[in-house]
Amino acid sequence: MNFPERIETVRLLLRCQTEPDAEQMFARYASDPEVTRYLTWGPHQSVDETLAFLRQRAAEQPPGHVFNWLVYPRFGGLLLGSIGCRVEGHVVQFGYCYARDTWGQGYATEAARTMVSVWLDEPGVWRVQAFCDPENVASARVLEKAGLTLEGTLRKYCLTPNLSDVPRDELCYARVRDT
Repeated sequence: MNFPERIETVRLLLRCQTEPDAEQMFARYASDPEVTRYLTWGPHQSVDETLAFLRQRAAEQPPGHVFNWLVYPRFGGLLLGSIGCRVEGHVVQFGYCYARDTWGQGYATEAARTMVSVWLDEPGVWRVQAFCDPENVASARVLEKAGLTLEGTLRKYCLTPNLSDVPRDELCYARVRDT
């Protein structure tokens, strides 16, 4: 896949993340228990843990299959969050994470809507999907506003260590290319 390294929207600038971004990622969202509540990883305890997390994720994936962008205000300002995807054949699966002080301002929706279009414009991509915990109503709303449709509930699908050590149900949202 050949996704852009830099993308601009009306209000946002998205750019690929790099290891030097670990410090601001830690400070803005990776260390916040409320931000990581519904994620598959817990809050980081140090910048070094965030850096190790970035390195581990990069090492686990074949090149050209995992992409991550940091999200900033288009005309300068603090890091807002991140959005990333994994490509598996014709399917792009994505997720996002935003600093708590940005919640409710439409940034996640704007970035997700933009990226869903970018991904579906890529030849060979026919489906874009995301999962969210049924209790994460705000995230479900972001996915709906980004143009995805709720397809169903995957029972006992995901380990969410911040909530339980037992797998939890996940809502499956998707958008497919028409033709």
